[in-house]
Amino acid sequence: MQTAKTGDTVVIDFVVRTNDGRVVGNTEQSGPQTVKIGDAEVFPQIEAALDGMVVGAVQMVTVASDDAFGPRREEMVIEIPRSSLPQETAPQPGMQLTASQPDGSTLNLVITEVGEEAVTADGNHPLAGEDLQFGLTLVEIKDAA
Repeated sequence: MQTAKTGDTVVIDFVVRTNDGRVVGNTEQSGPQTVKIGDAEVFPQIEAALDGMVVGAVQMVTVASDDAFGPRREEMVIEIPRSSLPQETAPQPGMQLTASQPDGSTLNLVITEVGEEAVTADGNHPLAGEDLQFGLTLVEIKDAA
């Protein structure tokens, strides 16, 4: 029976859960995903798990928060004066903003609280600080290396 190895293009189904069991991603809606093992398209732990799997095999893989989206950093939670926000739309919790960094890069922020004079916005990735549990199923080995 053929096993997947580095360099192979494979098709996988997956479900991603946080430690508390909350589903934060899956292929249920989008369908199976194609990945080339060794091209760093997915976390290294996922590639390592796929290497050696046979079609139909199921494997659980944990990716620690430090290896996923990093730890949650409180310095990424900032207060923004309402006067600095666009006036066309009233700020609401969950609204996304983009801010320019001094180095020219952009930072995605999510408003978490709205006050009279300022809003609180969080620049952490939504999954920062979360260990992730991946349930992987190898559906197909497309192109063998």
